[in-house]
Amino acid sequence: MKKYISEMIGTMVLVLMGCGAAVFNGGVGTTAQVLTVAFAFGLSVVAMAYAIGGISGCHINPAITFGVWLSGRMNGKDAAMYMLFQVIGALIGSAIIYLLVSTGTQTEYATSTGANAVSSNSSIAMAFIAELVFTFIFVLVVLGVTDSAKGNSSLAGLAIGLTLVLVHIVCIPITGTSVNPARSVGPALFEGGVALQQLWIFVLAPLAGGALAAGIWKFIAFQKANAAK
Repeated sequence: MKKYISEMIGTMVLVLMGCGAAVFNGGVGTTAQVLTVAFAFGLSVVAMAYAIGGISGCHINPAITFGVWLSGRMNGKDAAMYMLFQVIGALIGSAIIYLLVSTGTQTEYATSTGANAVSSNSSIAMAFIAELVFTFIFVLVVLGVTDSAKGNSSLAGLAIGLTLVLVHIVCIPITGTSVNPARSVGPALFEGGVALQQLWIFVLAPLAGGALAAGIWKFIAFQKANAAK
């Protein structure tokens, strides 16, 4: 149970800090705002990786958990429970943001939840492809750097966090960047409307990206192992 609670806390912190940065820094309309939000998400992962990584592995993302399960590194029960508690954590993080916004004196923010949505300059197809590809890149880094034989566990938190920063810098103008179904579910439930209508993109595309990363990593690792013999 401790590892599930750790995943809940870690995901709560990720949503609170990442989405909170978007809410309280005026959204993502400028380069400075994009970088602020990107680093908020990335640094949250770094912090939680070193805080709870030794307990749960600090997935705090169903796409990562899905990729880890498909890679054979965890059983189905743990994977399902991780995903459940990640979503619960995201809901708690979103609830805290809602509480802060609703009890403040400012009546309107550029965003009140940090929910994902397809930008006006993008299309549903573009958003789906972007979320799939960027999740693939992100989860591939996670699987590689945490591999017991080929990874580097001492630098895992930093590598994963900086990769998430990079992904956000590129993807924020397209979708606001999800690459994490739990991160999208929490804010969408508080936002409603378009965020809920488009939520399927931010659940299916990241899971597909995680699955693709697992398949590619298993292939690469297998090939390298054979080549070394």
